[in-house]
Amino acid sequence: MAQVTAKMVKELRDMTGVGMMDAKRALVEVDGDMDKAVDYLRENGMAKAAKKADRIAAEGLANVYVDGNTAVIAEINAETDFVAKNDKFQNLVADITAIIAKNKPETLEAALAIETADGSLNDVILNATTVIGEKITLRRFAIVEKTDADAFGAYLHQGGRIAVLTVLEGSADADAAKDISMHIAAINPKYVSRDEVSAEELEHEKKVLTEQALNEGKPANIVEKMIVGRLNKFLSEISLNDQPFVKDPDQTVSQFAASKGGVVKSFVRYAVGEGIEKRSVDFAEEVMSQVKK
Repeated sequence: MAQVTAKMVKELRDMTGVGMMDAKRALVEVDGDMDKAVDYLRENGMAKAAKKADRIAAEGLANVYVDGNTAVIAEINAETDFVAKNDKFQNLVADITAIIAKNKPETLEAALAIETADGSLNDVILNATTVIGEKITLRRFAIVEKTDADAFGAYLHQGGRIAVLTVLEGSADADAAKDISMHIAAINPKYVSRDEVSAEELEHEKKVLTEQALNEGKPANIVEKMIVGRLNKFLSEISLNDQPFVKDPDQTVSQFAASKGGVVKSFVRYAVGEGIEKRSVDFAEEVMSQVKK
């Protein structure tokens, strides 16, 4: 049996909002498997917000650069928030995004190999690391294309803590596309439409919801009908088109897009540092480290 550590218990508590003993019991029950522990808590009605936590830790900025029918969204990381607010770093982020848009590399490795007036893009980043005094990395990027009949929606939240790039197909209304990007930044949908949800994810959710209903003591003959309703609710929550539009909850996002003559074709949403676990740093030490530099 896998050992259940205090760190594992804390992580599960942060992910689900349950008490310490409930988190520990769930981990013990599933032999330390974090994903199964989340499912166990959901099935037993204990998880308040059962979702995998995006451990937003690494600092830096995300940015969107638009050039005609090409747009790039990219995330560049630094070690501290101090650097993210530095003019040199902000200019570097803007430059990197523009270079990627101009050269259209297919991979991260290809992007770093792009030649500039100051050497390869990797050399530029290494030089910035020396000048600024922190490790700087190009973490990820996406290149998005559209036609003249479409619109890009570019939105940066808090200067680039969250960046969203949306394509509104069939409508050249850039303001509407930006409004949809603002919605995506706030609500964080997983898909454009429910049609994009995989059969495996649907089956997994159905299993969890079924166990949840049975554990609530619901009669077996009505569980199936309940699951249909709950599964529909789940799909509407993760699918952009089905979500109530933040600026007008009386209509869905797809209805808002249609009112502007278009449909949402795609979106990319980057939250800085999501999925990266950052070392614990004492705030006073962090300040002193910057002063010394």
